[in-house]
Amino acid sequence: MAKPGRPGARNPGKKKGPLKGTGGHSRKALEGRGPTPKAEDRAWHPAGKRKAAQERYAAAGGKAKPGVRAVGGNANRKSPKASDDTETVTGRNSVLEALRAKIPATAMYIAQRVEMDDRVKEMLSIATNRGIPVLEVTRPELDRMAGFDGVHQGVALKVPPYAYAHPQDLLEQIIDRGEVPLLVALDGVTDPRNLGAIIRSTGAFGGQGLIIPQRRSASVNSAAWKTSAGAAARIPVALAANLTATLKEFKKQGVFVLGLDGDGDVSLPALELADRPVVIVVGSEGKGLSRLVTETCDQVVSIPISTATESLNAGIAASVALYQVSTLRASV
Repeated sequence: MAKPGRPGARNPGKKKGPLKGTGGHSRKALEGRGPTPKAEDRAWHPAGKRKAAQERYAAAGGKAKPGVRAVGGNANRKSPKASDDTETVTGRNSVLEALRAKIPATAMYIAQRVEMDDRVKEMLSIATNRGIPVLEVTRPELDRMAGFDGVHQGVALKVPPYAYAHPQDLLEQIIDRGEVPLLVALDGVTDPRNLGAIIRSTGAFGGQGLIIPQRRSASVNSAAWKTSAGAAARIPVALAANLTATLKEFKKQGVFVLGLDGDGDVSLPALELADRPVVIVVGSEGKGLSRLVTETCDQVVSIPISTATESLNAGIAASVALYQVSTLRASV
């Protein structure tokens, strides 16, 4: 009589291998399922769904990015890549001024369900007439394009890199128009928002342009465009290889070089330069004017302020000086 076997014990008298119907589960489990497919190759994954949507869009003749769809008759135009050499202008005033100035924009972006005011309507009209692709995007996509501190107001415009003027060409053009030059030069101003604010003030108080050094200076980027409220489309900015040499050359041509500094010899209200060509030189908020630029200035003036305030922001200082000069000129 056979003894009953222990639970789970194998009977040596039987054939090895999987029993009928098991399918060799244990052996197959050791073999694995191969490499994990990429996220975009998995139909149920969000990346896979985006890829499928792109393929469907491309098959229909479009090439826009996910989350972006063309508006109006520009469905077959290619939208610019995020990595291309362009600047993103944001804000309704900035975008509208850039379009009015006929900046060669490559695409205009508008948020879904954006509030349509007169400015947005004019933007769409100009873009349509000029054949600029108008693309509707989601709010998150527009937030990403504008940057972490960008305020886009539902619109953005892709423009090529800023085309800087040459300082000497800028001065000659002003003189050829029969105008008295009023320029602003920046010495060590590295914040693009300060640059944008000064561009705006220059336009507001009758200035004809700015000069910035090639090194250690803010550039006309998207932040400067936004802060200028569109004035960057109208006020030229010249790039100087050497700011000190440029100021010396201006002096030879009769331009008075006026430096702003808290330790200036003359108080700004006592300034009398209404009928003379002037370039106002503004230094950085922390270090002020550099030594070489200070030595080059014809005169260094200070803005009287309360003792409770240590110094003025570069943008504010430039605005005060521009206002003073424009007021003197208006009274002549």
